[in-house]
Amino acid sequence: MKKISLLIIFISLFFTSCIPFRTLNSTTYIKPKESFLLGNNTHGKFSVKVTNTSVTPITIWKCPIDGGKHSPLTLNPSTTIKVKVEKNTALKIENDSEEQISIQLKVSGDIGLSMGYQK
Repeated sequence: MKKISLLIIFISLFFTSCIPFRTLNSTTYIKPKESFLLGNNTHGKFSVKVTNTSVTPITIWKCPIDGGKHSPLTLNPSTTIKVKVEKNTALKIENDSEEQISIQLKVSGDIGLSMGYQK
């Protein structure tokens, strides 16, 4: 009985210790007239908490990896939004301003996501 109790405790600790690995935190900088693509690869569902820490608005799009874009959102300065992203869909964050911007990202769910910039 004691061995079973220890085994249950060990398994519980193992799984709860893996929880922090399912999130990704990043401060990302995007140059003027460029975009940042998150998840432009095959993946499962994920969600992103995006905070615009810049002084200009940004535009966020959902872009299926097989083409197109939809569901535009405008994120004003000093605001935060949570976006749920479907599997095999990228999140495109556009900087249409003449200044470099910065955003804070907190990603959860499938975090095996590609990250890159696009002009």
